[in-house]
Amino acid sequence: MAIQIKSLDQLALMRKAGLLVRSTLDLIRANIKAGTTTSALDAIAEANIKRGGGLSNFKGYHGFPATICVSINDEIVHGIPGDRMIVSGDIVSVDCGAIVQGWHGDAAFSVIVDSDNDERQKMLDVCEESMWHGIAAGVSGARLSDIGSAIEKFVNSQGKYGILREYGGHGIGTSMHMEPHILNYGRPGSGPKIEPGMAFAIEPMITLGSEKTRVLDDHWTVVTTDSSHGSHFENTYCIAPDGKPFVLTEVDGGRANLARFGIEISDLLA
Repeated sequence: MAIQIKSLDQLALMRKAGLLVRSTLDLIRANIKAGTTTSALDAIAEANIKRGGGLSNFKGYHGFPATICVSINDEIVHGIPGDRMIVSGDIVSVDCGAIVQGWHGDAAFSVIVDSDNDERQKMLDVCEESMWHGIAAGVSGARLSDIGSAIEKFVNSQGKYGILREYGGHGIGTSMHMEPHILNYGRPGSGPKIEPGMAFAIEPMITLGSEKTRVLDDHWTVVTTDSSHGSHFENTYCIAPDGKPFVLTEVDGGRANLARFGIEISDLLA
């Protein structure tokens, strides 16, 4: 398995792409409300990426027709924006990517619209926190499977959730999806050793029911087979040349969240 190794200058370009993805997601989050169509969110994303001097790495990818993926309720990933109107109580998951000078960034979040449903909000919180457990496990010198093991261990410690099997994280750099594929479950201690210059997109996807999914007739949208609702979070991070991690799609580089695990981020990309 050949995992792309990046120089500091190349990671700096990925940082630019990551910050563009983050600003786009923040803008989308601010505009998610009842009465908004998913295509309106897509238009906001397209304009912001263009304004930031980037290109969408989703639009045209294997024929995907939009700038972002917008998945609602039992749609977990790869939902195509259209005329569907968001309503109160919806779980809205948004996945976004951008290219800056040939280098890619990729991130995602989920949010509940106008609802204080404790069960579903807890699922979102568990999914997001499991992402941080995965990143914290994927430090220099760790093995690749340590990431998925940490995600699975945390999710299972919080309750009964389905962890998607067919979909997971991935390498990222000069392409959006590169080697390796990163499972969100499994045993620790196997796979390639994580080294400086590597970059990964970590993206747990969990549901309130079964982990089993199917793809709709549009050939993109992934839904749960039992109609249970789900969530999806993602960040792109790297191991800098000094051997420390840095989250390329977070404004603070992941400093605050990784500090909770006793991990220092690199200052080389700050």
